[in-house]
Amino acid sequence: MVAVMNFNERFQVTSKSHNGHNQPLISARALTRIYHLPSSQVVGVNAIDMDISAGQLVVLKGNSGSGKSTLLSLLAGLDHPTSGTLVVGGVDLTTASDKDLTQFRREKIGMVFQSFNLLPTLDILENACLPAFLAGKPAVRTREKGKDLLLWLGLESRLNHLPAQLSGGEMQRTAIARALINDPDIILADEPTGNLDSRNAENVIELLAKLHKEFQRTIIIATHSSLADPLATLRVLMKDGKISIS
Repeated sequence: MVAVMNFNERFQVTSKSHNGHNQPLISARALTRIYHLPSSQVVGVNAIDMDISAGQLVVLKGNSGSGKSTLLSLLAGLDHPTSGTLVVGGVDLTTASDKDLTQFRREKIGMVFQSFNLLPTLDILENACLPAFLAGKPAVRTREKGKDLLLWLGLESRLNHLPAQLSGGEMQRTAIARALINDPDIILADEPTGNLDSRNAENVIELLAKLHKEFQRTIIIATHSSLADPLATLRVLMKDGKISIS
């Protein structure tokens, strides 16, 4: 079990809704992403219609190549649809400018990756605080908030360690702290347990579930694992770029 401590006054996670009571947090209509190759084309996401309300814990399942990572990239504003519409957190990602997309990613989205994506030359605290530093937030307050997050995640003894000095589970918890530092509306986790042993995988899913249950965060987990299945409020199966929802 991961040691979990209460947040202090410097970090209070609260439910955030900017879309009205009846408006979905995520809304996609005929959402399509096609990759054009020299001799062919690959359909990553194929005419998806989908609504997700705030506070859901969504488990996105599907085989490799089914379109899960493509869909997460679109939701994060990291990739652009070929056609269709996609509105996330009140932002139309199909028409947003590059500047608006950068702001959207910093303020509304927290990403957790399979490969952790920590910077090897920064210590754990610096890695956790990096998105807030890039957003121009005050350094002292950001470091205090980063310490609180890492304390909550059981990493209080690792603040000055480099990523190479951590276990896989500790690196992923650092990545979760980084995803939370700007207090996003949505956390997108792309195979967050893929590089972890079974014990650390359970700990990471437990932490994501705690964020959902106690702090009403909207969380979307793309995974092959069945660990998160019992916790899901919405299950989405992807196959050949299409979805079915249960």
